[in-house]
Amino acid sequence: MNLLNKKILVTGADGFIGSHLTEELLSLGCTVRAFVLYNSYNSWGWLDNTPSLFQDNLEVFPGDIRDSQRVQEAVKGCHVVIHLAALVAIPYSYQSPETYVETNIKGTLNILQACRNLGVEKVVHTSTSEVYGTARFVPINEEHPLSAQSPYAATKIAADQLAMAFYHSFETPVAIIRPFNTYGPRQSARAVIPTVITQIATGERTIKLGSLRPTRDFSYVEDTAKGLICGAQADAAVGEVINLGTGYELTIKDLVEDIASLMEAEVKIQSEAERIRPVNSEVERLLSDNSKAKRLLDWEPTYAGPEGLKKGLAKTINWFSQSDNLIKYRSGVYNL
Repeated sequence: MNLLNKKILVTGADGFIGSHLTEELLSLGCTVRAFVLYNSYNSWGWLDNTPSLFQDNLEVFPGDIRDSQRVQEAVKGCHVVIHLAALVAIPYSYQSPETYVETNIKGTLNILQACRNLGVEKVVHTSTSEVYGTARFVPINEEHPLSAQSPYAATKIAADQLAMAFYHSFETPVAIIRPFNTYGPRQSARAVIPTVITQIATGERTIKLGSLRPTRDFSYVEDTAKGLICGAQADAAVGEVINLGTGYELTIKDLVEDIASLMEAEVKIQSEAERIRPVNSEVERLLSDNSKAKRLLDWEPTYAGPEGLKKGLAKTINWFSQSDNLIKYRSGVYNL
């Protein structure tokens, strides 16, 4: 599918990945309707800083993904929907699981119903590697069993299953793209990489973290955005679940050491109980098999392997270290 002559709705466009995806689509010359969470400040989240040269092709649509009528209005007139709007912080899902059900499951249902009713040509639903739980085998391919080890993961599994149900039941043209741990500029400090960078950048040398044992497969946000776009373009993606990852894993401890080295800082790590997940909830290992993405999407990560990770970390460190960006983060406060 050629996206240039299509109107594309991006939900969650005001967030971390959504803002990068929106700007990538605009840079390609696409027309984008950006669904952002309504607020009385008229803030578009991270899209507030979108370059003016993109404004002609950008329509900002405030609303709430939980509101089916507003979602129907957002989808109307769009040919393609890329659905990212979700609550993603795992620790907060322990505190407020009902909110995750309302946003991640009901919000996805609203999108699917609207797309079905209005005959949308392609729906890209964004999943997460957290649906796999701790790896039973590696690398993790799309046939790996699903295991909800947090309320967040449970709601994402349910949303994924709804998306596939609409494909099988109503022939809704859905593709499920499943990124592994995405990082980069603009990410919330609830995530480990911004947490480490912001603490070091503000002068801390005792870094407060949770568990250091788990391994993760980190994907730079530019790669994730391009993978979502490939999912929208590829006809072969319809009815499929497709991993986006690098195929390289490292422990959180090794990650901290890499960041500290790049920032030329000597640090100590202090593990805090409040930052550690419940024992049976921690996902101990994630490592992707991205061969299906290569085959069906013609997608490969640019920031792959140890050197690719360091390249992505360097760009992320540079962004967070700029005073105008760093001031937006409370490095000394644990963010659920």
